Amino acid sequence: MIELGVNIDHVATIRQARRTYEPDPVWAAVEAHLGGADGITVHLREDRRHIRDEDVRRLRELTHIKLNLEMAATPEMIGIACRLKPEMAMLVPEGRQEITTEGGLDVAGQRTELAQAVKRLADAGINTSVFIDADARQVEAAAAIGARVCEIHTGPYAEAFHARGRDAESRAVVAELAKIRAAGEAVRSAGMRFNAGHALNYFNVQPVAALPGVRELHIGHAIVSRAVFVGIREAVREMKRLIREAAA
Repeated sequence: MIELGVNIDHVATIRQARRTYEPDPVWAAVEAHLGGADGITVHLREDRRHIRDEDVRRLRELTHIKLNLEMAATPEMIGIACRLKPEMAMLVPEGRQEITTEGGLDVAGQRTELAQAVKRLADAGINTSVFIDADARQVEAAAAIGARVCEIHTGPYAEAFHARGRDAESRAVVAELAKIRAAGEAVRSAGMRFNAGHALNYFNVQPVAALPGVRELHIGHAIVSRAVFVGIREAVREMKRLIREAAA
C-alpha cells in the first residue's frame, strides 16, 4: 500500500526566519501523524539552515511513525545517523547555495565512497535510500552499492506539469512520467523499494501515485504551504486522500 512521508523542513524554516523557538517541528510531526502521515522526513543540512541537531534528536525520541533522515554522505552526518538510528537514511546531494535539492545524487560517479557510507549505515541497522534522477545508470549503481531504496526525483515532471498548462496529458508531462515509470520498474527489478518525491503538490501528485509499485511519496513544501490556510493535520489528510485515490 502506498505511504506518505511528510517533510517538515519548512516548519523549521519559518522558525529560523525569526531565530526563535516556534513553530516547533516536533509539534508539526505530531500533527502530521494525526492527519495520516506514515512517516516524517527531515533534512539535516551541513549548514543547519532549518532543521537542527536537537530537532532530530527530539523527533527520534517523540515521534511514533517512521523517521527518514535526509543527509549528505559525510562522516559527520553518517555518525549522527548511526547514533540516532532513524528507520531510513536518505543520501542526497547538497550544495551550500541551493534553495532546495536541485537534482539527484550521482551514485554512478561516487560508487566507492557511497558504498562505504551505505555499509556503515547498514551495519547500524539503518535502511539506506538514495535520491536519484530517473536514470537507469543511477539505478544500477544504487543496487551495486547496496542501497535498499531508491527515491526517484520527480522535479522534472513537476516542472513540466507546471509549465505545460497543468495538463497531465501534455506530451512533455507524459514523457517525464514515462521516465519515472521506467526507473521505478528498474528499481523494483533490482530488488529495491521504489519511492518518489520532489516538488509534488495537490495538482500533480496523482499521476505519480498511480504508477505501478511506488511505495512511498515524500512531500513537504506543498503540505506546509497548504497548512498555512487549513492546518497541518488537514493538509496531510487531503494529500493522503489524493494519493490513496490514485493508487487505488
